[in-house]
Amino acid sequence: MNTTHSDTVSPARRRPTVVHTLAHLLEHMERGRIPVAADPYRSVARHLVAEFETVQPGPALDAVLDSHPAAAELYENVKYRHAGLCRSPLEPALAAELRARDAIQKARHTSGFNKGGIPSGKN
Repeated sequence: MNTTHSDTVSPARRRPTVVHTLAHLLEHMERGRIPVAADPYRSVARHLVAEFETVQPGPALDAVLDSHPAAAELYENVKYRHAGLCRSPLEPALAAELRARDAIQKARHTSGFNKGGIPSGKN
């Protein structure tokens, strides 16, 4: 029986290679000059999300995400529920949150609603 290199490598060790390939493809679709249809883009993104669920965090995954911003953004969105903005530097994330809070406060003030979303000055 003929075996290939991929037959002798465990699935866990193949995962970073698969993630890297999909991340590279997603980056090319995201940043390329040729428009890509939605279905192929969604397919690549879904496959990459599935791989994110099986790959172990660590230096290999970090290297892929550091070199592929579109995949890093997708990873952060998928992991947000458990880890928040786990790949974003803290200062810009905090600054964005503060700007959002200010914008919400200004919108409430100009729309006549108080903090609880209740019209102010109305009975």
